[in-house]
Amino acid sequence: MGELLLIRHGETTWSASRRHTSYTDLELTADGERQARTLAAFLAGRRFARVLASPRVRALRTAQLAGLTVDAVDEDLAEWNYGDYEGRTTVDIHEDDPHWNIWTDGCPGGETPGQVGERLDRILDRVAPLLDQGTVALVGHAHSLRVLGARWIGLPPSAGGLLRLDTATVSVLGHEHGRRVILRWNQPAPPAPGTAPDSTVPR
Repeated sequence: MGELLLIRHGETTWSASRRHTSYTDLELTADGERQARTLAAFLAGRRFARVLASPRVRALRTAQLAGLTVDAVDEDLAEWNYGDYEGRTTVDIHEDDPHWNIWTDGCPGGETPGQVGERLDRILDRVAPLLDQGTVALVGHAHSLRVLGARWIGLPPSAGGLLRLDTATVSVLGHEHGRRVILRWNQPAPPAPGTAPDSTVPR
């Protein structure tokens, strides 16, 4: 039985400033491209039965720089639709609504936690049979991959709020004694020799 690798894209200008980014199609920053290249060494030697990616440029570019060949682009891997909150930070939103919590409230004009959970469940339904053929990689975004991690272990979408996920990290889902488990979470690639580790923060 193969593992399921979740790869969050590298840094963008909006992820660096903690602005919610779903349908806005941003390129990686220079640091984001460096992060993605570092993932290539981290993933080297792994063979993948399937690689799926979000349709957003930041995810596809991360996959390319990480040395992955994307077999299919899947809209269900897109980031949580933030609707009216696209491009805003949580701090900014709290000035208008101090009690807002994306994990329970969703986004006006965008998706609810349940809607995000439904489409990530569809991803899991599609990729689970592929694990019999080997490891599968999913290249996507912070909030949607956090929901996917929660759903993998049978928790509600809101439990994704407990799973911090930084840019250009790898998380590994798998099995133990027939049960779905999280094997590793939010693991950064080791820094290249002579460079300092990243000090990324989640948005």
